[in-house]
Amino acid sequence: MPNFTDVTQFILLGLTSHQKLKVLFFVVFLLVYMITLLGNIGVIILISISPQLQSPMYFFLSHLSFVDVCLSSNVTPKMLENLLSETKTISYVGCLVQCHFFIALVHVEVYILAVMAFDRYMAICKPLLYGSKMSRIVCVRLISVPYVYGFSVSLICTLWTYGLYFCGNFEINHFYCADPPLIKIACGGVHIKEYTMIVIAGISLTYSLSVLLTSYALIVIAVLRMPSADGRRKAFSTCGSHLTAVSLFYGTLIFMYLRRPTEDSVEQGKMVAVFYTTVIPMLNPMIYSLRNKDVKEAVNKAIIKANLGQ
Repeated sequence: MPNFTDVTQFILLGLTSHQKLKVLFFVVFLLVYMITLLGNIGVIILISISPQLQSPMYFFLSHLSFVDVCLSSNVTPKMLENLLSETKTISYVGCLVQCHFFIALVHVEVYILAVMAFDRYMAICKPLLYGSKMSRIVCVRLISVPYVYGFSVSLICTLWTYGLYFCGNFEINHFYCADPPLIKIACGGVHIKEYTMIVIAGISLTYSLSVLLTSYALIVIAVLRMPSADGRRKAFSTCGSHLTAVSLFYGTLIFMYLRRPTEDSVEQGKMVAVFYTTVIPMLNPMIYSLRNKDVKEAVNKAIIKANLGQ
């Protein structure tokens, strides 16, 4: 029988053990985190105060920005603290809480991206019914599903994480509490946790990807039937930003969670995790706003209004 040990805290090994790299990473990720906060909070405020940004697409975008802020804030502050700290510890309860919110927010974001794809399908394929079918009440109901599902699934996953047993190795080869490195150091309760992680991740990604792929397949068919080249270009341009965000987020998640945790996969996953916990939340406001005419106009009007107010 393995010698199970009561856990009070874990040690997060972080991204690197080299002191000079730690200082460099601290500066880089602090800058990335500040840009993430400013960009996403700016998007939320802009959408809330701009009359021309009150369509369902921007309603869902504001929630995506909110989730990105929460996802980054769940991971980055602790990572920054550990880059400059000698102890690099996180309490057992703190680890479970971080796991819970991370899993919940990832699931919420996955399904918000699916809801946004469905919204684009309704706007392009059912334009005459769009206003009535995508009313404010419908949008609130659609956006509530990802939150309820995400936090419910996360609770189940966290309970299975609580069921893991440890035998003296409390060093997590990561910069936050994630399932794969926790499974790697556990010595009991591993198989059921590993199985549920892969199954739940597989179900969530398969279902949300089905909504995405079906929506975009119908969009492509509808756009190709449009007689006007300008109409086709405009339709594809409204989907381009969303497709970019989807490709980045889903690609990194599939690489991270649809594999059995091994020493190599955990090490590779650590590098990938940097991308979807810090870089993608920073990029999303840029992806959705730089090529968006409505957002640019709203920014210009907000600047003019602010200057007139002075």
